[in-house]
Amino acid sequence: MPVITNIDDFHRIYRRRVPKMFYDYCETGSWTEQTFRENTSDFAQIRLRQRVAVDMSNRSTRSTMIGEEVAMPVALAPVGMTGMQHADGEIKAARAAEKFGVPFTLTTMSICSIEDVAEHTEKPFWFQLYVMRDEDFLRRIIQRAKDAGVSALVVTLDLQMLGQRHRDIKNGLSAPPKPTLANMINLSTKWRWGLGMLGTKRRQFGNIVGHVSGVSDPSNLMAWTAEQFDPRLDWGKVEAIRDMWGGKLILKGIMEPEDAVMAAKIGADAIVVSNHGGRQLDGAVSSIRALEPVLDAVGDKIEVWLDSGIRSGQDVLKAVAMGAKGTMIGRAYVYALGAMGEAGVTRALEVIHTELDKSMAFCGHRDITQVTRDILRVPRGFSGDWD
Repeated sequence: MPVITNIDDFHRIYRRRVPKMFYDYCETGSWTEQTFRENTSDFAQIRLRQRVAVDMSNRSTRSTMIGEEVAMPVALAPVGMTGMQHADGEIKAARAAEKFGVPFTLTTMSICSIEDVAEHTEKPFWFQLYVMRDEDFLRRIIQRAKDAGVSALVVTLDLQMLGQRHRDIKNGLSAPPKPTLANMINLSTKWRWGLGMLGTKRRQFGNIVGHVSGVSDPSNLMAWTAEQFDPRLDWGKVEAIRDMWGGKLILKGIMEPEDAVMAAKIGADAIVVSNHGGRQLDGAVSSIRALEPVLDAVGDKIEVWLDSGIRSGQDVLKAVAMGAKGTMIGRAYVYALGAMGEAGVTRALEVIHTELDKSMAFCGHRDITQVTRDILRVPRGFSGDWD
C-alpha cells in the first residue's frame, strides 16, 4: 500500500483507478455544484483553539450513536452504486467498518443486496430506505431488512425526485455500464477495476433486480428506478414507515429547524443534517452552516448528526464541537474503497481517527464526549442571519 496520510491521497489514486462514469457519479453535485463545493470549504472557515500544558494521556474517541457503541462518532453513510466503485464494494466497506467499530449504512440503491451484506458480516448494520411508489416493494424491502437483522432504518427525505447532475446525464450513468464506444475506451484503461468486476456476479442493483416484477436488465431497471421515487412522501408517510419498521429510526436530509421539530415530534431516534452531499438542491447552505439552527430548535429531544463535506478527523471534531452527536462520511470512504478496496476503507478510518484523536488533544481534551464549542473560533454570522 502506498503511504497514505490523508483522504486526498486516496482521492488521487481513486481518480486513476475507477471508470470516469463512477468517479463522476461520486464527485459531482447538482446544477452549478455551489452547495457541493461549500460543504467542504465552509469547514475551513472554522478554526480550532490550541491549548497547552494540559494532560493528553488516556484519550478516548469512543462514543455512542442511537445507543450503539462506536469507536469514534462516525458512521459510513449510504452511497448508491458503491459496488461499482470496487467489486463487492458494499460488502468490503461493511466489513472494514465492522472491524473498526463504526456503523455501516447500506443503501436501497446498492449493488450488493441486504442479504449479501448480512451473509458476509457478523454484526448488525443499518439500512437506508428510499421511499418508492411501489408500496408492495416498500413493505417487502423493510421486511427483508428486519429478516437480515438490520439494527436501524435510515429514511432519506430529500430524494422525492432526482436533482439534475449534469455529468451523470452526459455519461449515460448505468450499472453495469452501457457498452458505448466512449465507455469501452475508458474501461480499457481501468484494468484493475475490470478484473475485479469479472470476478464477481454482483453488477446490478441487488436490492431491486429479482425483487420487482418485470425488472431483469439494466435498461428496464433504470426506467423503473427513475419513475419510482415517490414525490408524495410527507410526514404522514414517514409515520407509516415508522410504524411498519417498528425499530430505531434515523431521518436523513434535515436542513431546516421546522423539519427537525417535526422529526422529533414523530419519534425518530436521530436526524441527520444533510443536503445529500450537494447532489439535490443546489444553492442550499452547507450542512455545517445548517447545524446550529437545527440544534437550537430541538435541543436534546433527539440526536442530531451531520453529513456532507467531512473529509478529515478535524472536520469530525468541528462538527462534534458545534453540537453534533455523530457524523456520517460518504465520499471520504468511497475514495478509499475505489482506490484500495477493503484495506483502503480501513486505512481511511484510521486516518480520520488519528486526525480526530490528535486534534482533540491539542485542543485540550481527552474525551470526545466532553468536547464543546469552546474549542472553536467560528466566524460571526457563520450560521447565518438570513432574510
